[in-house]
Amino acid sequence: MQKQVLMIAAICGALAVGLGAFGAHGLKPLLNDYQLSIWEKGVQYQFYHTMVMLVLAFYPKISVKSSFLRAVWFFLAGIVLFSGSLYILALKDLIGISNTTFIGIITPFGGISFIIGWMSIFIGAMRERM
Repeated sequence: MQKQVLMIAAICGALAVGLGAFGAHGLKPLLNDYQLSIWEKGVQYQFYHTMVMLVLAFYPKISVKSSFLRAVWFFLAGIVLFSGSLYILALKDLIGISNTTFIGIITPFGGISFIIGWMSIFIGAMRERM
């Protein structure tokens, strides 16, 4: 399972670098400062949680049934929902979305996914025998 977690973290990390560079260079002339800050926040949270997934990939006790693996899946869901919705919000004018209510509803679910991921790590740590 660790190999799959490492692969997920690698893809999320590569995407974060690419999206960050795209925002800094490709989108800078197209977005206002507020929209760029939304984009950057999405990249920032994607990086944070990618790094934690990377650490978990090397944790020797990660298994199919572990709270640590559950954390990885919640972090991945958080990246898709939270960061993904921020990317869409930043680009809404460019891609022609005028009603962003549905996107604003998605963002908190991503945040909740991140929180559940962190709590899964806490539960896994409590169950660990040191």
